[in-house]
Amino acid sequence: MPFQPNDSFLDHVEAVARVGADGLMPYWRSLAPDEVSEKSRNDLVSAADRASEAAILAEIGRLFPDHAVLAEESGWTGRRSDRPTWIVDPLDGTTNFVHGIPQFAVSVAVAVADRVDFGVILDPIKGDLFRAARGRGVTWNGRPCRVSERRGLDGALIATGFPFRAHGLLDPYLAIFREVFLRCKAIRRPGAAALDLAYTACGLFDGFFEFRLSPWDVAAGSLMVEEAGGTVSNMDGGNEILASGDVLCGSDGVHAELCEVVARLRHLWSPESLHTP
Repeated sequence: MPFQPNDSFLDHVEAVARVGADGLMPYWRSLAPDEVSEKSRNDLVSAADRASEAAILAEIGRLFPDHAVLAEESGWTGRRSDRPTWIVDPLDGTTNFVHGIPQFAVSVAVAVADRVDFGVILDPIKGDLFRAARGRGVTWNGRPCRVSERRGLDGALIATGFPFRAHGLLDPYLAIFREVFLRCKAIRRPGAAALDLAYTACGLFDGFFEFRLSPWDVAAGSLMVEEAGGTVSNMDGGNEILASGDVLCGSDGVHAELCEVVARLRHLWSPESLHTP
């Protein structure tokens, strides 16, 4: 029988995110040097990531033992196409966390039939909770929110992230950055993609773009932007966000102008560069 979530299902997603945050916070500004390592160059993992993920996996297993999970540190658990899949980032913004910078979050999404239908992003430092369910909108601390009404890049505040996993994309990224920078009001790089997406959904940022993210970075946040009335795509304007890892979003007008910038500079990178370290 197909999975039929009830009205309280989003509360369960929030509860799972809160369990993850409870696993993180004992490590806040108290990580020992031997509790931090690199998965690859400049891509950190810490004891906090692992503790949060272990707590999340245990809670999902307790509540929904037959569901699948895709988590950043442990990969797939119980992968199966006929059941919901939880997509988990136990600590988005690990580098910020390790350096004591209070800009990070727990991101939990649930996909049903290969479509993300539920998402929660929790910032345990600021106490910000973002919740979304497909067709039901998005809330920020219980209040409905919408993307900004900005009609284009003129006057826009844009968020971005550097392609630290894909140095082969640095030159095209900088070309895009330069043109966007010259056309908008300002650009910010806070360092936690899930929160960048949540802030775009709430209208704090007018738009956001970044290359080479992972499904757990964007699953919950991309749903929030859509439910807040915005547009989300990959760099080519398609909807394969989770597969490509490239995200470009914002209000309709901002998204359209970002797409126009990227399309004009698309010749600067090849498919191979997307996978070049």
